[in-house]
Amino acid sequence: MRVIIGSTGQQLGILKTDEAVRRAKSYGLDLIEVAPTANPPVCRIADFGKFKYELTKKEKESKHSATKVKEIKFRVKIGTHDYETKLRHAEEFLDKGNKLKIVLQFRGRENAHKDLGLLMMEKIKKDLETMALVDMPPKLVGRAVGMTMSPLPANKRKRKFAKIDTEYVEDDDHDDEDEDEDATPVSENSEVNTGETVSDKKG
Repeated sequence: MRVIIGSTGQQLGILKTDEAVRRAKSYGLDLIEVAPTANPPVCRIADFGKFKYELTKKEKESKHSATKVKEIKFRVKIGTHDYETKLRHAEEFLDKGNKLKIVLQFRGRENAHKDLGLLMMEKIKKDLETMALVDMPPKLVGRAVGMTMSPLPANKRKRKFAKIDTEYVEDDDHDDEDEDEDATPVSENSEVNTGETVSDKKG
């Protein structure tokens, strides 16, 4: 097996199991197998408790940083202020590395003017082009148009709208054919090696 000192990364070369265990004990540490399928297998001399803690910490960080999908809902009759507010939140979500799902819903008489909804989706796509790429272009499904976007690399993102400090909270949905504006906010929707000690392992 190939043996590495965990704290320094120093390689001790290929050792027999007995010799590797003796070396680990001389440091007051454990011999931990970290790459059992390698040829030869790789072991690390380290404190097993600390090693497990670091693995758990990395796993939690990995899950925490996993990409999320944020959804923002629009209406055909949305006012300029509400539109820009939603776009500010969209940029904020994208700047944090989240994917974005844009949904434009039609209600009542709006269903007779779905072409206007598609035009608005094109405007949204244009307004966010400095922050995101389109994964799925605007697609009409029933009474809504959907589009998904992914953030550009961090060094290529450029905000078009000013930052916003308030947190988005979803409002109750309602159906009003004569409504001039809709301020429906955004809703937030949307391998680790486990080493084992080999102190008593032979071979």
